[in-house]
Amino acid sequence: MKIQIINGPNLNLVGTREPSLYGYQTFIDFFDELVVKYPDIDLKYFQSNHEGELIDKLHEIGFDYDGIIINPGAYAHTSIALADAIRAIRTPIIEVHLTNIYARENFRHHSYTAACCKGVISGMGMEGYQFALDHFIMNYL
Repeated sequence: MKIQIINGPNLNLVGTREPSLYGYQTFIDFFDELVVKYPDIDLKYFQSNHEGELIDKLHEIGFDYDGIIINPGAYAHTSIALADAIRAIRTPIIEVHLTNIYARENFRHHSYTAACCKGVISGMGMEGYQFALDHFIMNYL
């Protein structure tokens, strides 16, 4: 099983950016733990602060992978282009947000990308990625 995790803008700063919201663990450290915990899964990670690079990655893998876990960051709330890219591919996608987007600023309450995804996990911290991964394993393996 091949699963790709894609993180959008500013998520490269998790662990140092607003630790009261995002915690102190870096995403790379968390990803390394997932790789050890799920040795039978071909797990890949990609992060970009650039919308076009995220779209290019979705186009690249969106027909070959078994699942995609995406945290589009702020692009969830602004990017119709990213939503269109998600609609254009076949691979099922679960959207993850570290924080509860509904408990934050009003503009974060709407996600253009969520409507194109199989499901959304919001507010569960890093564990949200693991929940999404477990869903793919239980339903597609």
